[in-house]
Amino acid sequence: MNLLDLFARKTRMPAPGEALPGRAQPIVEPGLHFVNGHPIAGPYPDGVRTALFGLGCFWGAERKFWQTQGVWATAVGYAGGETPNPTYSEVCTGMTGHNEVVLVAYDPAVVSYGDLLKVFFESHDPTQGMRQGNDVGTQYRSGIYVADAAERQAAEAARDAYQAALVQRGFSPITTEIVDRPPFYFAEDDHQQYLAKNPGGYCGLGGTGVSCPIGTGVAAS
Repeated sequence: MNLLDLFARKTRMPAPGEALPGRAQPIVEPGLHFVNGHPIAGPYPDGVRTALFGLGCFWGAERKFWQTQGVWATAVGYAGGETPNPTYSEVCTGMTGHNEVVLVAYDPAVVSYGDLLKVFFESHDPTQGMRQGNDVGTQYRSGIYVADAAERQAAEAARDAYQAALVQRGFSPITTEIVDRPPFYFAEDDHQQYLAKNPGGYCGLGGTGVSCPIGTGVAAS
């Protein structure tokens, strides 16, 4: 397979019936957060909500959120595809349809959903389609996975506001998918909080340098 064929294969979603079969059982039992010791799969304290985002390689993406005040725990995993309980190597083939995503457990009394959307948009380039920088494939697409109508409204408003700011700086249209939250599968333990365990590890994340004109006050109730 030449490079053009490989690029085409990795940047298209699997056709119906083409995705890898996966497995019925989870591949990992989630443990404690390496940075703060909180259980990444819960139980979470009363009032803590969760949000789900995909913004390129999940190693660097997760760090952006665990460094945000009011975030109680983070975890990386896979969502948005067809293969149940996929492995990292399976996702990397492009044959599961999954995105590399970050699950964010946060206290809305401290950090709003709008604040998280601001972190999301400013931490990557949401105009690149099925890639993020040199990372190419469906697993690196930009995505916001919403739990309810309020989150969808907030996400769409944030996207539109950021699009207006990007256009003024000459960027292409935003390609972020905003869809109902799909099943989330925890990634293997060595990927959880990867850049805390490996401070010199790879991070392919790079923003546009354009500030997103949203934040506190864009909340989901």
